[in-house]
Amino acid sequence: MILHSGEKIQGKRFRGKDSGEKRFSLVESSRICETGNGLFRHPDSGILTPERRKLRKEGNYGKKETMTRYIFVTGGVVSGLGKGITAASLGRLLKARGYHVTMQKLDPYLNVDPGTMNPIQHGEVFVTDDGTETDLDLGHYERFIDENLNFNSNVTSGKIYWSVLNKERHGDYGGGTVQVIPHVTNEIKSRFYREASDRTVCPERLKAAGRSFQESDEDMSAYSGEEDGRKAPHIAIIEVGGTVGDIESQPFYEAIRQFMQEKPQGTCCMIHVTLMPYLYGSEELKTKPTQASVRELQRMGIRADIIVCRSGREIPRSLREKVALFCNVPVSHVIQNLNADSIYEVPMMMEEEHLAQAACQCLQIPCPEPALQDWIEMVDKLRHPKRKVTIALVGKYTSLHDAYLSVVEALHHGGIANNAEVEIRWVDSEKLENSLAGSDAGRLLQEQLGGIDGMIIPGGFGTRGTEGMILAAQYAREKGIPFLGICLGMQMALVEFARNVVGWKDANSAELDPATMHPVIDLMPEQKNVTDLGGTMRLGAFPCALRPGTLAHSLYGRDMISERHRHRYEVNNEVREDMEQAGLTLSGISPDGRIVEMIEYAGHPFYIGTQGHPEFKSRPNRPHPLFAGLVRAACSRKIKAGM
Repeated sequence: MILHSGEKIQGKRFRGKDSGEKRFSLVESSRICETGNGLFRHPDSGILTPERRKLRKEGNYGKKETMTRYIFVTGGVVSGLGKGITAASLGRLLKARGYHVTMQKLDPYLNVDPGTMNPIQHGEVFVTDDGTETDLDLGHYERFIDENLNFNSNVTSGKIYWSVLNKERHGDYGGGTVQVIPHVTNEIKSRFYREASDRTVCPERLKAAGRSFQESDEDMSAYSGEEDGRKAPHIAIIEVGGTVGDIESQPFYEAIRQFMQEKPQGTCCMIHVTLMPYLYGSEELKTKPTQASVRELQRMGIRADIIVCRSGREIPRSLREKVALFCNVPVSHVIQNLNADSIYEVPMMMEEEHLAQAACQCLQIPCPEPALQDWIEMVDKLRHPKRKVTIALVGKYTSLHDAYLSVVEALHHGGIANNAEVEIRWVDSEKLENSLAGSDAGRLLQEQLGGIDGMIIPGGFGTRGTEGMILAAQYAREKGIPFLGICLGMQMALVEFARNVVGWKDANSAELDPATMHPVIDLMPEQKNVTDLGGTMRLGAFPCALRPGTLAHSLYGRDMISERHRHRYEVNNEVREDMEQAGLTLSGISPDGRIVEMIEYAGHPFYIGTQGHPEFKSRPNRPHPLFAGLVRAACSRKIKAGM
């Protein structure tokens, strides 16, 4: 660890140069962590950050300094209770009160990131602007708090152990025995500080992508509002994946225990989400699972400040008092979290339960009235649609709907913008593919896709089900059905166009058929020598120049856009001219002219494909223009059909 001249560590002042010739091990500097922008300071250590150094120079050190607050969200009894939605809802409520909120997910699994996981097992991989492949809960976070998260926002056990082992190999521990305590727990604690203080994107990923990043005022605005004449605190909400008691998550809980012990009183809050089941035999709600879960948390040395009870039935005050008594919290801090028709109703439900007030009380900060009017209006439009459309989602991972979570949510956002309820018809592309071998292929295709108002083919990898996607894209093009292809979906639409319009019957993607004579989709040049699978694709936000007069330009309303990407293959530049001569429009190109980003078919009411993943940037009260446009086109088609 590098120290600056004049700074103290364990009571001793470092007199070396600022160049970093002196290093301390984490054993020696267990009270210090590195943020990437310099050093942060624990409340009882003597280290000055650059920000504090500036305040001291101005004579304001200790006067205008703002303390970050931390809210930890854990779960018990069973997984899948909705910790992420609870945490995201709280984030929305606090942001509506003027606080700057950021969020972080701790995942105990040993994968470095979810990038190489099977979507059917783990769900979708959510990609941030800086190209980090993360857990799908980060999608909920971004949609609720409307903030772009970064590489610090998802921490896995794999990342922690990778960092610790690299430091051991580098000699940062000074020859000491590397242990879970303090080395692993110190590494985990450093990520808490890093998420709260480092507002930049991952420099390593940007450098690898050949890009630079200029921090804007918005990126660096860590605070908002006023608190007793000072800037209001930054609030970091940190969710721990899994359930309390899981063996793989124990280092995280130990790190949280240490962290809460080190921080001043009133700067940390522990929210525990549990299940309160209803027994139909005795017709009563049971509190014992909640008591046992909180007891397990206490066994680890952590006291819950707020208990959120997930239940399908109203929890009477008598049971809330019982939970409060046995779990050592005020009755007002026992919150019920009932089932909701839509996840976007949960923030309002939590506001009625005074969750934000309880959190602010624990953090010793003001709790002004929230500005939630836009959210209330959005939920009202969601509850009271004026029309209904059916959109087919043709994919290869349809057995687990969470594999397309952001796509599904973006479709609903598009429905909200058009006062429409979007009914999703899940179509397994592999089944469509298998129907090609039968004599009644046309009938099966009509059964799967007949009567739809729109179609979307999302991303994916591998050969399975791709012929079914090609068949679906052909159906949408020939029937005039509004169509949106995303990543692999766009590539399969291009293959279909090449086969059935251009006339290249063997056209395909080099990923799917390396021997094809017409590889309309080919491996990106920079990917040819890549051997590792994890974190090596074209990842993150990249710019795209839109052609004026195209559908894409009219939808976005601008010349230059940016979308997040996750792919290795791209449109083969050698077939561009042939495609355009056959009627395909290349409506979006990278600024250097090298990569085709968007395509559309001018002879169709709405037929558009994008290499990016627009679903990652859609918000419930700010829907993405491609999804809003798709639903609008589907509504128009249904109206014209007189349905």
